[in-house]
Amino acid sequence: MSLLNHGLEAFLAIIRQGTVHGAAREIGLSQTGVTQRIRALERDLGVTLFLRSRKGMRPTAEGEALVRWSQRVGDLEGELLAFLHRDPAAKAVRVTLTGPSSLMRCRVIPQIAAVLPDLPAVALAFDLDDESRGLGRLKTGAAQLAVIPRDDVVNELDAKLLAPVRHLLVGPRAWRGRNLSALLAAERIIDFNEQDDATFAFLRRHGLRAGARERRHLVNNPDALADLVAAGLGYTVLAEDVAAPRLADGSLADLCPGKWLDQEMALAWYPRHEMPPYFQRIIDAVG
Repeated sequence: MSLLNHGLEAFLAIIRQGTVHGAAREIGLSQTGVTQRIRALERDLGVTLFLRSRKGMRPTAEGEALVRWSQRVGDLEGELLAFLHRDPAAKAVRVTLTGPSSLMRCRVIPQIAAVLPDLPAVALAFDLDDESRGLGRLKTGAAQLAVIPRDDVVNELDAKLLAPVRHLLVGPRAWRGRNLSALLAAERIIDFNEQDDATFAFLRRHGLRAGARERRHLVNNPDALADLVAAGLGYTVLAEDVAAPRLADGSLADLCPGKWLDQEMALAWYPRHEMPPYFQRIIDAVG
C-alpha cells in the first residue's frame, strides 16, 4: 500500500529503475501511463524533473531535490501506517547506506547489525561501492547515507566524522625483509583502478614516491587485489582491518613496519527537518 501521489509514485519508480520501461514494470503501468504521470507532475510543479537520454533518465537538480523531499514523505508514510496497524513492521522504511566495501564489511555493517533487531520498521540496503560514487548517490537519492572521504563532504550535507581508516603497505610474505627502495624500483603496485591514489599517497607521505614504478596492475575487487599481492604479483596498501587476518596467517607482510597512512572518512546525509528516531539510531551506531 502506498499513500503517495500517483505522479510521485511514478517519479520514484523511475529514480529506482533508471528507465521508464523499468518503472512501468515496477508499478504495473504502461510506459505511456508512466510518462503521462511524469508530465503531469512536471506541469504541476513547473519544473523539468529528468534529463532524457539513450542511457535512461537522470534527475535534474530539481529532480534531486524532489527525491530528498520524497524520502521524508516516505518516512512519515511508514510511521503512519505502522501506527494505524499497531505493527512497526506494517510498512518497512527502506534505508540505503553506501560506502567502500572494506570499511563497510569490517566496521559499518557489523555496527549496524548490532542495532538492527531493535528497528523492525527499517529495511536496510547496504551498497558496497568501490567506485567513489557515494556523493553522487546521495544527490540522486539512490542512498540516504554514505560513507565518503571527509574532503568530499559539501556544505549542504550533515556529516559525522568516523574513526580514521589506517592503511598499511603490504606485500607477499616472501618479500619480508627486502630492501624497500630496491623493492619499489623492481616491483609493480597493484591498485583498484586508475583513479585509486591510495598507494601513491602512502608513498608520498613517507618520501618514497620517486622510487616507485609508474605503471600498475589493476583489479577492481578488494579480495582479488589482496590475492594478487599474496601471490607475489605486486604490493599495495590495504586498510588495517582488511590486512590484519592476512598478516596474522602469514600470507602478507607489512613492508613498512611502523608507518601508515590514515584516511579521514565521514558518514554523510542530507539534513532532515525532523530526524526520524530510527535514522538517528543508525547514525549513532556507526563510528
